[in-house]
Amino acid sequence: MKRRESLKYIAASALASATLAAGCKPGEKKEEAAKEAFKPGVHRYEDELQELKALENMPKFFNEHEIATITILGDIIIPKDAVSGSASEAKVPDFIEFTVKDQPKFQVPMRGGLKWLDMFCLKKFNKSFKDCSEQQRIEVVDLIAYPERAKGKSELTQGVAFFSTIRDLTATGFYTSEMGVKDLGYAGNKPNQWNGVPDDVLKQYGMAYTPRELEVCLSFDA
Repeated sequence: MKRRESLKYIAASALASATLAAGCKPGEKKEEAAKEAFKPGVHRYEDELQELKALENMPKFFNEHEIATITILGDIIIPKDAVSGSASEAKVPDFIEFTVKDQPKFQVPMRGGLKWLDMFCLKKFNKSFKDCSEQQRIEVVDLIAYPERAKGKSELTQGVAFFSTIRDLTATGFYTSEMGVKDLGYAGNKPNQWNGVPDDVLKQYGMAYTPRELEVCLSFDA
């Protein structure tokens, strides 16, 4: 889904608040209407809601074999470690399924890439990528995960392009999930306490805080 700019959201929220307040029934408090406009949750425009519903009602794009392959690849790209879970635990396969329906330009590259991967493994190991051993999977991934190494090898061109696409989708899906944000350690903006101008700077300019300023302006409760 398209992400709206913050200013557009703020403006729409303000309009929603005004509309609800104006449409209150007799005796209904405006404060209650305002709370309804800003209740917790994801706020979406009507066109977004309709598009989201249409996408949710669409039949699945990937079949079970393809989803299993995507899950394995995702966990190779972002495996579970001491900090967080794997790509599949962050529901990256669901994200990729949603993305290819929301952005059809990914459908042919993804399906074609998955088919290429299976055909390559069939020729090399006589089995699909999903059915290969872990060692065999890593061997194949090492061939297509590094474009510089694969230069000049025309038989790997499609595989390299596919892996670059699924790597980008996996990283996007993971690091926009709750698990991925925690993995990054991003806490967002937090309120801070200003302790005033440093003493050495005040001395440099022959200045100092008065006892009153220290008490009122630079005193914080523990």
